[in-house]
Amino acid sequence: MSISAFVRDQLLVANIKPERFRELVARLLAYGIVVRDEDKTEQQFYDDARRVESLLDEYFDVAGFLLHHDTNNQFFRLYPPGAIVDGLAEDVYEPVPSLRARVSTDFVAAALALRFLYQNKLNNGDIQPQGDALIGFEELAVTLQTQLKRPLPSSTTDKLTLLSELRRHRLLGYSSTFSITDEDALLSIRPTILGVVSNEALSAALDADGVIEPETELDADQEGTR
Repeated sequence: MSISAFVRDQLLVANIKPERFRELVARLLAYGIVVRDEDKTEQQFYDDARRVESLLDEYFDVAGFLLHHDTNNQFFRLYPPGAIVDGLAEDVYEPVPSLRARVSTDFVAAALALRFLYQNKLNNGDIQPQGDALIGFEELAVTLQTQLKRPLPSSTTDKLTLLSELRRHRLLGYSSTFSITDEDALLSIRPTILGVVSNEALSAALDADGVIEPETELDADQEGTR
């Protein structure tokens, strides 16, 4: 039996159309992650992915990818070959750098700060039922300065752009009315941060007094993340 015939048979059992399966695969390859509570579109993608989870696992495994399903926090994340992820078995495949997300040093520093803050909240049991950790914008700024010796971008526009990029990678959430000048406004650190910044990467950055290499890459997301 050919691979395509096997896939069609499995989709027939799951009552998923081949066109929808292609959309699921394309979404995971392009975005690297599907978070159910992001919006209605991702909720539908997540629910459909659950219906054919075993098939998706096998499909990506053939190519050396790892599809991780966090059932507690309801998200799927696709890891490229060679990704190092805390809590998951070591990948036997060689890394494929071109499949890693190339991001700015400001993004990497902010992600490290979010990981630091999330770990502290986790250690203190201060985690929301859906797995998020709530912080104020000032907490992020202070953590960057004290732990990583890096300031946030200077302009308000650049700060908002950075927050938007963190949100686009599904590491951060905030309401449509969020304002960095509102002291009561909260940012929500998603549990997905644990799969992006490893303990090793965080420890290395803290030990190096926040020195971030220009070529730093993240294993967690594909370059096509939107």
